[in-house]
Amino acid sequence: MNPTLDERDRIRAAMDRILSGIAERSTGALTIVALALEAEVPRNALTQRHTDLKAEFYARVADRGAPSEVETRLRATIAALKKTIANKNTELAQLRTDVPALVRTVNQLTLENHELRETLANLSAEVIPIRGRQSHHAED
Repeated sequence: MNPTLDERDRIRAAMDRILSGIAERSTGALTIVALALEAEVPRNALTQRHTDLKAEFYARVADRGAPSEVETRLRATIAALKKTIANKNTELAQLRTDVPALVRTVNQLTLENHELRETLANLSAEVIPIRGRQSHHAED
């Protein structure tokens, strides 16, 4: 079979799938990029070799009016994901700010702990009770 004819057949079949909302290889968006992915052809096949099919696709998209349910759902998903990414980027920036302060705190506490352990290790075995004023007056 002629490769160009095979390519044209694949593009037309891809058009039908996308416009029916049953895309198999692409997001189903009503774009030339999605059409090329769906047809498994390079994008320039539509922008240079088969400009008539590109025009046909745009005409069919315009005829149907509103975007497909799949495209609407995908656009909503994309918007939600962009919001999630923005929130995660904000959280990551805050964590990058917090980590050095936490490292400094851990180092300070480690140093203090080491000093306290040394102090405990160097205490003499003899314990000398400290008598308060009341106990001293009671003995007199």
